[in-house]
Amino acid sequence: MADPRRYQTLDGSTINELLHPKHDRVRGMSIAEATVAAGARTHPHRHRAGEEVYYTLSGEGVLQLGGRQERMQPGSIHLIEPGVDHSVTALADAPLRFLCVTAPPYSHEDTELTSPVEA
Repeated sequence: MADPRRYQTLDGSTINELLHPKHDRVRGMSIAEATVAAGARTHPHRHRAGEEVYYTLSGEGVLQLGGRQERMQPGSIHLIEPGVDHSVTALADAPLRFLCVTAPPYSHEDTELTSPVEA
């Protein structure tokens, strides 16, 4: 049986939910470990209501956030406000792993892809 806490989000990153109202006693937020494969990029997207905080665990990458770029490296923290277009690119040498704290809790329904997904 597949683990319901592990899945691919609409942006293409791989998620391991650590804390989510679907499984835990938390109500107003979720925490997940996200992984972007080495050299990969998530699909540009935004969240209508969700505010996110990314905390980088390992690897390095670039967060495209609105019209600017922020470097992701171990220990870096990034705030993504609702409605702001964003994507993550992992550098080619290793997967990028980060914690993603989302309030209200993450849902596919709150995620809007902002460019076509290539097959």
